[in-house]
Amino acid sequence: MNAPIDISVAIPCFNEAENVAAIVAAVKSELVKAAISHEIILIDNASTDATASIAKGLCAADPSVRLIVNNRNYGQMRSPAHAVYESRGAAVISLSADFQDPPALIADFIARWREGAKIVLGVYESGETSPLMRTIRGLGYAFFQQFGDYPVIPGATGFGLYDREVVDTLKLWREPEPFFRGMLVESGFPVETVPFVRAPRAAGVTKNNFFTLFDVALSGLAASSKALLRAPFYLAAAMALLTGVFVLGLLWSLIVAAPSWPWLLALLAAFNFTWVFLCLGVMGEQIRLISERSRNTPLVIERERVNF
Repeated sequence: MNAPIDISVAIPCFNEAENVAAIVAAVKSELVKAAISHEIILIDNASTDATASIAKGLCAADPSVRLIVNNRNYGQMRSPAHAVYESRGAAVISLSADFQDPPALIADFIARWREGAKIVLGVYESGETSPLMRTIRGLGYAFFQQFGDYPVIPGATGFGLYDREVVDTLKLWREPEPFFRGMLVESGFPVETVPFVRAPRAAGVTKNNFFTLFDVALSGLAASSKALLRAPFYLAAAMALLTGVFVLGLLWSLIVAAPSWPWLLALLAAFNFTWVFLCLGVMGEQIRLISERSRNTPLVIERERVNF
């Protein structure tokens, strides 16, 4: 019979050959200092480098290190959630393999959990993000706050600790693309936050770019916003009023031979179409999620697992 485990640490990996051994050693050190029973679950998202083979060596040296290898890349929403759901600990800690989520916070997470906290999230206050990315993230958070069904926590990426009750509750939802940081808030369990300064990657190259982050944002918005479905109705009413105003303006421009109004009308049309396509795109994402839910597909298909 398996001995009970207090803490599981889930670490998603994709092409992290330069970091995987170091992150396991750092996490292990924090868990040993906390004197707590534990397991470390690495989930490899079909890396094309030596990540999986290095992880197997870590498993051979330490039975508390476990490995799941996916048969293909399932993205950065499904694979981490699968590792969390496959854990056995009374609480689960999720963190990235690149040291941007500092393992040193593990002790703080565990202390708060022992005091009764159900969810403890690390919230980054600053880091090496460019001004452009900070602006884009700020606009994204503002958009989520306006149209989301529940508030988001700026600076929370999912790095943190979740009590087993929380994990088991979210697993029952069977979300095809779990927007985990949003689901944690939506669950209604109390959330505590711990601020930290996000460091640059320890080694390797980030796998995120504008398009991958935009894809995550779209999936998260589609999964967490019903209000946006109603936005086209309000926008249509506003556009109808503006159309009337611009019709009067167009008539006036014809009378006085002012050439600027056609350009303004073109700008209005472009703005109108932008919003229409945005709303249709979000509705398309929601329809896609409905389709995925009806298919009842697993989050990932595993190629192999070690030390389970």
